[in-house]
Amino acid sequence: MAERVLLTGATGFVGRQVVAPLLARGVELHAVSRGTPAPLAGIIWHRADLLADGAALIREVRPALLVHGAWFVEHGRFWTAPENALWLEASDALARRFVEAGGRRILGIGSCAEYADTEADDDAPWPEARRIAPATPYGRAKAELSARLARLPVAVAWARLFHLFGPGEHPDRLVPSVARALAAGQPARLGSGRPVRDIAPTRFVGEALAALALSNVTGPVNVASGEGRSVAEVARILAEAAGRPDLLRLGALPDRPGEVSRMVADVTRLRRELGFAQPPRVEEALRAIACAA
Repeated sequence: MAERVLLTGATGFVGRQVVAPLLARGVELHAVSRGTPAPLAGIIWHRADLLADGAALIREVRPALLVHGAWFVEHGRFWTAPENALWLEASDALARRFVEAGGRRILGIGSCAEYADTEADDDAPWPEARRIAPATPYGRAKAELSARLARLPVAVAWARLFHLFGPGEHPDRLVPSVARALAAGQPARLGSGRPVRDIAPTRFVGEALAALALSNVTGPVNVASGEGRSVAEVARILAEAAGRPDLLRLGALPDRPGEVSRMVADVTRLRRELGFAQPPRVEEALRAIACAA
């Protein structure tokens, strides 16, 4: 019998990319939405507001595996929004009802924002053992949920995502904003471009999350490319793919105060313990976005 999986946040930026990999692994996939999602073969949809009553959803579905990706992620607001506290409590309640109903495993979706911004050796990739010292309400809520889930009497994996790009991304984020400007023949204005980030396509991340969900690996796992690229390098890849490197304007805007200079994931657990060997193909995905803009 196929394992019954409940996926929250299935229509979101990341969650939508987990659907196909889970279905390809033969699960019975249940997903939740507050509205009426577009029909998609293989998914059993449920309408529910997780902030109001997640317990009813658990009673209805009775999943063996919970993949919890739902959260408040409104661009420009989610870092400091009071909704972070609401989602922390709702997520905790959902997980507890899941355990009470006999669920066996949880995959929670966390963030590199849980980690300390600065450490003694910040030129090295960030491992899961890095100090947890989030600087934002979003990071603090995610870190607290991770700690609460770890105390539950079921197997729990916690995926810490780094920087992502892909379909459905807010147009004001780095990759789509640069691609849109270049496609319109307008200057792509950026800061210095010096900060180095670990960016990965959401399709790659979705595959990794599905593999982690159905594995026996527990605890925090960085889900990222493991590759560092400066913002300038990302912008140049987009500009060259669009055939408009002349429109790139590095240094036209000020850098944000307190910008972390380097954030790159140590993906040893992802590669060795989980055995996830799929290449991220970051440059290929960036070029595809630039050409499609």
